[in-house]
Formats: sequence, C-alpha cells, structure tokens
Amino acid sequence: MAIDLHKYANPRRFLKIISAIYPWSVAVTVILLVAGLYLGLFVAPPDYQQGETVRIMFVHVPAAWMALSIYTMMAVSSAVGLIWKHPVADLSAKAAAPIGASFTFLALVTGSLWGQPMWGTYWVWDARLTSMLVLLFLYLGYMAIWESFEDPNKAAKAATILILVGAINVPIIKFSVDWWNTLHQPASVATLQGPKIHSSILMPLLIMGSAYTSFFVMVWIIRVKAEILGRRLRILQMNALRDK
Repeated sequence: MAIDLHKYANPRRFLKIISAIYPWSVAVTVILLVAGLYLGLFVAPPDYQQGETVRIMFVHVPAAWMALSIYTMMAVSSAVGLIWKHPVADLSAKAAAPIGASFTFLALVTGSLWGQPMWGTYWVWDARLTSMLVLLFLYLGYMAIWESFEDPNKAAKAATILILVGAINVPIIKFSVDWWNTLHQPASVATLQGPKIHSSILMPLLIMGSAYTSFFVMVWIIRVKAEILGRRLRILQMNALRDK
C-alpha cells in the first residue's frame, strides 16, 4: 500500500500529527532512559577484560547509532524536499541537524574516554574515528549553509547538495572496521550471525538505543514545530511589508 506523502506536506496537518506524538515521546523517553541507565550502570556485569569502563558503552554506542541514523533520516528528508518540493521535508532535516551533531559529538567524546584505558590514547586517526569526525563536520557544514543564505529556498537547495553528497560517508563509517585494519572493535550487535555479546549487556544497550531514539523524536518535534512556525511568521512579515 503506497504512502501518500503529499498529505503530510501540509504544515497544519503535520503539526497536528507531531503534537499528538509529543507527550508519548516524553513519557517513553523518561521510562526507557531510567531503565537503561539503571540496567547499564548497576545490573550489567563488568567486562572480564575492560572492567567497569565497559559501562561507557551504554552511552557511546547508542550515540553513534543515532549519529548515523539521524544523518540518514536527514538525507532522505532532503531528497524528498528536492524531488517533490515538500517544504516540511526540508524543515524536518534542518530541525534534526543540531540533534545529530550533538549525538556525534557525544559519540566522539565518550569514544575517546573509552579508548584511553583500552588503547592507551584518547585518539587515533583510524578509519572509524576519522570518518565519524568527518560526519561531525558534515553536520556543522549543513547548519552553516542554512545560516549563510537569506533566501530559505536557496539555503535548502545548497544544504541538500551537501547532505546528499556526504551520505557516502555513512556506509564508510558502518563498514570501516571491516574494510580496513583499525583499533576499533568490529560490529557485535547487528551481524549476519546475530549479536555477539551476552544478553546482560545487550538488553540495556538496546534499551538505551531505544531511549536515545525516543529522545530524538521528542526534541525533533520541538525543533520542527519552531521551524514551521518561524517560516510562517516570516511569510506573514513579508506579506505585511508588501501591503505597505
């Protein structure tokens, strides 16, 4: 059954839908975040090699997942805005960018804190870390483009080009540990053979990943509503100036 995207391009209808989702996203975020932190910090056992430092995983890994997922969502939204001229799609990507940049920064910082006791250094220029740093620069560049143009339509087109070209970095990040020899450990959750970590670690990790996702939805709704209302205000101001 095909999804009619055009009905969601109406800002008023779109606002009504996300406003109904918002309180649920707040409740789910609080519940999952409390449960995930409790299981990760107090119930999950320490690793036989990494000891208590393994608990950084419950913050770092979901942040890295979200950094990639949000960028992918932005690329899809930008493509929809470019092809079908949906104004909400461009604003959706714009609203998501600072959240994605924050998750990417969190992943880099927590990864450095985790890497120091494991590798003996906070940073190495291997494929995974370098491509994640590039991802942060793509987020920052995308946001800078939006602020560089007075015309929002020109800004949207320029930002879309960057986000779509930069999408090639997503599979590079994902498969960098398989394609190159890096210090970063290979995938241990989403593999063809199934998860390679014990359920006592996997369960809180997945709960934290769900909590981060719900948190993203919650903050994104706030931001996209502000973007839509801000654009509506600018249109009213421009119409008022024309009438003078």
